[in-house]
Amino acid sequence: MSESQGADAVAVTADEGVAPAGAVSTDVIRVVVAKPGLDGHDRGAKVVARALRDAGMEVIYTGLHQTPEQIVEAAIQEDADVVGLSVLSGAHLTLFARVVELLAERDASDIVVFGGGIIPDDDIAELEKLGVAKVFTPGATTMEIVSWVREHVHPA
Repeated sequence: MSESQGADAVAVTADEGVAPAGAVSTDVIRVVVAKPGLDGHDRGAKVVARALRDAGMEVIYTGLHQTPEQIVEAAIQEDADVVGLSVLSGAHLTLFARVVELLAERDASDIVVFGGGIIPDDDIAELEKLGVAKVFTPGATTMEIVSWVREHVHPA
């Protein structure tokens, strides 16, 4: 899987390997996987991205150290159905909230936001109140994540 940042992101598909960013398919769930903030550990995000790709979804991994603004811009440019955020740094309340807020400002609230990482149970309810559809914590399986995305996200 290729990894890059910002406008140079690539779409990873199960059938075609790497397709140019911006290639749009209407019958496949399009997922942007992102690492907001200063967190430098992305193994989990890459595992989730690969699992979603292997399940037939188009996945765009934006790379490390993305701002909420960059993530929202990528989601809109890529016509994403869903954004998956991974935060291990403890900044999840601020970063997830900002992504949801920016999507609303850009009239893109139809893009589902889910997340994962080291997130205390007490913060999960707060994130859901802010508009994060689902939070996966350590121990969640890739099968669980793939199933949830399939059940709760529909391609545009």
